Amino acid sequence: MISREEAMKLIMDNMHSKNLIKHVLATEAVMKALAKDLGQDEEVWAMAGLLHDLDYEFTKDNFEEHGNKTVEMLENKDLPEDIKDAILAHCEKKERGKLIEKAIYAADPVTGFIVAAVLIRKGSKLSDIDVDFLLNRYKEKSFARGANRDQMASCAGIGMTLEDFLSLSLKAMQEISEDLGL
Repeated sequence: MISREEAMKLIMDNMHSKNLIKHVLATEAVMKALAKDLGQDEEVWAMAGLLHDLDYEFTKDNFEEHGNKTVEMLENKDLPEDIKDAILAHCEKKERGKLIEKAIYAADPVTGFIVAAVLIRKGSKLSDIDVDFLLNRYKEKSFARGANRDQMASCAGIGMTLEDFLSLSLKAMQEISEDLGL
């Protein structure tokens, strides 16, 4: 499998938005934490999180290609099929059957949701947010509309309650708060 350093070079060569880079770093952290919690391969799951939006800047105006272009970009890279399948599943280009596919589908929107929760509290950091705050914001349909609630709630498909999923995701992001600038 390619190294994290090689994956980061791909990220830096293909992503120019600092927020997008922070999103994939956060998704990497959440996926790694989920893998650990679920007894799965942390390196594989983290890599899926890191690379899942590699094509975003190329496909944002042609979203039908999102995911497919990433798999194409990774075609000659030494990566397990599970990573490519997870990338396709996160954007609904593949049915979610494997645990990694279900996990990344839920993990993708939760990172933006958590960032939005931090940003509404001026001067706030990830360390200032707790699960109760997140659960209250989750109930507010007008809050972070881009964070698909059904997608986050699909964490039930990996055997987690929403509360446990939010807690694990928040802790994972708190561990890399410096990288996220939060």
